[in-house]
Parts: sequence; structure tokens; C-alpha cells
Amino acid sequence: MGADQHLDWALAKSALEWWRAAGVDVLVEDAPRDWLGTVPPATNLTESTTPFAPSEVEGRGLGAAPAARPSTSLGANGSTVGAPLDVKLPDTLADFLAWRASDAAPEAGWGSSLHAPEGPSDAKLMILIECPERDAPEALLGGPAGVLFDRMLAAIGLDRARVHLAALAWARPLAGRMPAESTARLAALARHHVDLVAPERLLLLGNAASRAVLGADVMPMRGSLQPLNHKIGQRETGVVASFALRFLLERPAAKAEAWRDLQLVMRGLA
Repeated sequence: MGADQHLDWALAKSALEWWRAAGVDVLVEDAPRDWLGTVPPATNLTESTTPFAPSEVEGRGLGAAPAARPSTSLGANGSTVGAPLDVKLPDTLADFLAWRASDAAPEAGWGSSLHAPEGPSDAKLMILIECPERDAPEALLGGPAGVLFDRMLAAIGLDRARVHLAALAWARPLAGRMPAESTARLAALARHHVDLVAPERLLLLGNAASRAVLGADVMPMRGSLQPLNHKIGQRETGVVASFALRFLLERPAAKAEAWRDLQLVMRGLA
């Protein structure tokens, strides 16, 4: 007798990938969670059909920077977002992007190519993803996820030339998972990037992007336009959190909900 030796490894792998796509990244937590409890309402929120099939809708590095005063910001749910930065970041977008592409970038030692943002710096819509796709390492957003992304943009009358597309991590981690020691710093850099672009709307695709900017996963943040106040220029961006493209590819039924998120993005956008 003994354990069943005929384990279906393909089925087990599929289940693990489903949990990963759903945002489960730890086996257990330090404190118990009330999964059946209600999500506390977010603060400072403003109130704000067809999913994307063609047949349906047809550098230069900077020297050592002086230490900056540690700073944090608050997410939409009141939680502290990110960790204090130990350097003063460039205060213009061109200089910041050059610094992000230098050896000072957190991803510089990952052994993967860095992919800079795409699209105009003055775009009214900025989109933040987690990292380049595993099946298209040569592009910021390629492969099947890139095809889906283009269809989503077409569904709301846009294309890549009219949006500012960026990634939380400019390179794909070798293991496919964001290194825990880099997460807080990448989140702080992403928020600085958003500050410099200051778009009218910001679309966050996936839990990692949502955590970086709003301090919470996608599900509690969906359905409302979240206000994001910028430190630079006293401007405000309306933020929408939605599903990761990989999740939509694996769970097509969620495209209807993602379509509602896209409609929320475009509501009131000039």
C-alpha cells in the first residue's frame, strides 16, 4: 500500500497556475483572515458589451544621488503603500527613464533585457502591467497577451500610439515571480513614474500593479474610479484596477467584467 503513484501532474500544474493568476502568492498567512467577511469600504472614492474579440468589436546612468527624506504614500484603502526610497529620484520624465534603464535599476541584475515604456509621455491614459510576458520576452507586451491588449484598446477607440504603457518591473524575473526584496522599491518607482506622467486615467492590470499604486489587490478596488493625488503639480488621476491579461486569457468569462472596467476608464475622459 502507499500513496497514489498516478498523480496527474498536468492537472496539478493547472491548479497551481490558476491560484497564481488569482493572486495567491503565499501558502499560509501570519494572521487568520475572515474570507466570508465583508470588505471594508475604501475611503476618498468618487462614483464613477462586449469583450474584445475582433469579430465582435472589431541611456544614461546617473551618479550617486544624495539621500532623500524617506517618504511613503497612502493607498485608496488607507494602508501605507511602498517603502522609503534611499535616493532622490530625477524630477523630469526623460531623466527618470534614463535612470530606470541604467545599472541602478532594481532589475539590472536579473539577466533579462529591460523594456522601457511605450507611447507618448503626455497620453491621457497610462496603463501599468506587472512585467513583460514570458512567451514574448523581446517586447514589453507581446504574444497572446499583447494581441488581447490591442483588442481591448480597439474596443474603446484607442491604440498603442495613444496610451503610455509601462511595467512595474522592466524585465521579466528568471523564475517568473517578482523577487520579494524588490517589490517595495519597484512599487515606489512606479508611483514616481505615474507622478511624472500625471495622466487623466491610470489602468492597473493585475494584482501586482494594483498593490503598487493602491495598496490592495484588484478585487476590492474594482468598480470605482480611485482618486490618486500627485505630489508634483497638485494634479489628480482617476485610477481603475482590472484583471491581468494572463488571467483573462486563462479565464475568458472574466472579459465581461474587464469590459466594464474599460468603460469606467473612458467615462469622463476627454
